[in-house]
Amino acid sequence: MSGRLHDVEARIGTVRQLEAIVTAMRGIASVRAREARERIQAVRAHAGIVGRAIGDALAMQSGHDVGTVLRRVVPMRTALLVVTPDQGFVGGLPDRLLDRAMEVAGSGPVDLMIVGDRGLMLAGVRGLDIAWSVPMSAHVDDVPALADHVAGALYDRLEAGRVRQLAVVHGAPSAGGEGNTVEIIHRQLVPFDFSRFPVTGRRSAPLTTLPAADLLHGLAAEYVFAELCEVLLLAYAAENTARMTAMIAAKTGIERRREDLTNLARRIHQDEITDEIIELATGGMAVGRNGA
Repeated sequence: MSGRLHDVEARIGTVRQLEAIVTAMRGIASVRAREARERIQAVRAHAGIVGRAIGDALAMQSGHDVGTVLRRVVPMRTALLVVTPDQGFVGGLPDRLLDRAMEVAGSGPVDLMIVGDRGLMLAGVRGLDIAWSVPMSAHVDDVPALADHVAGALYDRLEAGRVRQLAVVHGAPSAGGEGNTVEIIHRQLVPFDFSRFPVTGRRSAPLTTLPAADLLHGLAAEYVFAELCEVLLLAYAAENTARMTAMIAAKTGIERRREDLTNLARRIHQDEITDEIIELATGGMAVGRNGA
């Protein structure tokens, strides 16, 4: 019986160690998700400044060159960028992202580009044709460098004429919930939609050293870069939010298991005491009968 109690106590110790690991992983995921959300505000502020500059540049082109910029749109093959987690313990998030990507792709021709090793592995399991892939950032400070790398790969395809559209599927922490749920977002980056930027009604045009069309092209590229940074930060926050949710669920299960094992240990210990008392009492009665 004592051997069984020893085994149960050993399992309790193992469960406690696992609980400490899960608690640490939840804390790390929470910190990383918060860091990403804080950076998103700065990226959106930068995008807002670039957007107002686009409005100024559009006002400079008003009446003649704006149409030439908009007519660059020639829909055909699409580069579909899917931003997935790089590591596990994120529930079904990678599968949800790939499911949504397949809905967006439909039956049209696509270059499937994947960020994140977890999504790359699952895409291989599904037999999907991957045109390009790169690991997801391990730290939030690495996101701008990753966005620059992704932008380079996308513009290479655009300049080579391989694709004319760019769509992105990524996760984002749910804005309306408690911050522990993730929603899947699809957005179109290219063709660049200039109509979403109001034309500035300034009395005097800003001083520029570039032709208006070149200025607009450069500002659009900068805006797309800002959007890619936002996408990657949202995806980073979503990965860690999903991991935090998974760890909360795991901790609940571990606590239940630890409680069950603790109760089992108490019952075994009580049984041992009871057996000991019965044995002592039986021995005492036998001695009494022999003495009598």
